[in-house]
Amino acid sequence: MKILSAVPLAFAIILVSCACKKGTKTTTDNGTPIIPPITTPVVSDVSFWLTTGDKSALLQKQNVALNFTATNNSNTTIEVDEAQVFQSIDGFGYTLTGGSATLLNSLGTTEKDALLKELFSTEDGAIGVSYLRISIGASDLSANVFTYNERPAGQTDINQDNFSIAAEMTDLVPILKKILAINPNIKILGSPWTAPTWMKTNNAYKGGSLKPEYYQSYATYFVKYIQAMKAQGIPIDAITIQNEPLHPGNTPSMYMEAADQAIFIKTALGPAFQTAGITTKIIVYDHNADRPDYPMAILADPAANAYVDGSAFHLYGGNISALTQVHNAYPTKNVYFTEQWVGGPGNFGEDLKWHVSTLIIGATRNWSRNVLEWNLAADANYNPHTPDGGCTTCLGALTISPAVTRNVAYYIIAHASKFVRPGSVRIGSTLNSTLANVAFKTTDGKRALIVTNTSTTAQTFNIKHNSRIVTTTLPGGAVGTYVW
Repeated sequence: MKILSAVPLAFAIILVSCACKKGTKTTTDNGTPIIPPITTPVVSDVSFWLTTGDKSALLQKQNVALNFTATNNSNTTIEVDEAQVFQSIDGFGYTLTGGSATLLNSLGTTEKDALLKELFSTEDGAIGVSYLRISIGASDLSANVFTYNERPAGQTDINQDNFSIAAEMTDLVPILKKILAINPNIKILGSPWTAPTWMKTNNAYKGGSLKPEYYQSYATYFVKYIQAMKAQGIPIDAITIQNEPLHPGNTPSMYMEAADQAIFIKTALGPAFQTAGITTKIIVYDHNADRPDYPMAILADPAANAYVDGSAFHLYGGNISALTQVHNAYPTKNVYFTEQWVGGPGNFGEDLKWHVSTLIIGATRNWSRNVLEWNLAADANYNPHTPDGGCTTCLGALTISPAVTRNVAYYIIAHASKFVRPGSVRIGSTLNSTLANVAFKTTDGKRALIVTNTSTTAQTFNIKHNSRIVTTTLPGGAVGTYVW
């Protein structure tokens, strides 16, 4: 079914509380003023934010009394245990594809600024997105294919003298500057879909591999990219070396075996970063959880390992538990979750339940420091995308056509990003097959518990903390974030 437009969080309160909104009667037929009922906020130890599969509640704060008590009952209990401390959190967010940037930049100034504030601010009515992935050159959700240094047929540029990010100056860079003005501390991850075509075995955007004789030149390409973005006031916190290195079927794309990625890191990229004084993190793999052997093969190479911060995963194959497998083998290296799409037109209820339980909860319970959904924005026809190999059914967190619709990925991320700020730490909480959950100690000293009811029926349960309990109910398929 087609995803319906959801009322923006920032304006939902206005629409509910304003007695004089358009289309609402303000007087009786005889002219007596109608006084709307006043809902007095209840006193509650726990704030409870709810999204339901039928969209009757969309990241809506519930006006219910959830107060801790020493009285026990027989309900299922999720115990939150601050004595169990796991990884720190870097953030939650999306990939700001080239197409997403173009659509955002197409909005009028007032609407664009308000939407960016809603997405990236931590103020009331905003969802506080704290992590972005961007493509280094074109991704398959760019309007056309390009790199930052294409050469005419037969020409090369070993020193990267012609390197330029001019293609990004129309949309991506201006949008990133606006985002950074709202949240200067947002983390930005860059991922290339391909090297310049003259460096590749097939001299094409799609498929092919990086020729070893160009490893040093490609390392210079990364250095120049980070320096060029820095010159625009855009810090690149981390890069992955290749988006989906085992999938050469996108336009653009590039195939890269684990052994080749290790050689590139230890002989070219790592030393080039070191020489240039670049502290941007190097993250390996950036592909599906069905091949944990890929990042572990790189990390098993001591010379490559020395330059690597961690490994990144998608989940179009495999099981999310593979992240723990890699963490357990290399516990000093970080784990990241960097991409998952929602296929359009989507099923709001099922997508909400799966993505929150498997990724927001599942990835973080398996040591991931972040969770990123795929494209931030697309139009009503899933454009823009590259021809012949671009994603034709990727549903954005936003649909901009030009009216803005908030889709399921908006709420998937918001249930974490709004409450679990960077620097928060995952803490212990009771595993439950029906009530999937994860808990955090937040940067302001609060606890945040995210719960998905994976069943079709309402579930009443307890949240236990410091030997006291509070009892709550989640509808079937719903997501709740509880903060105290």
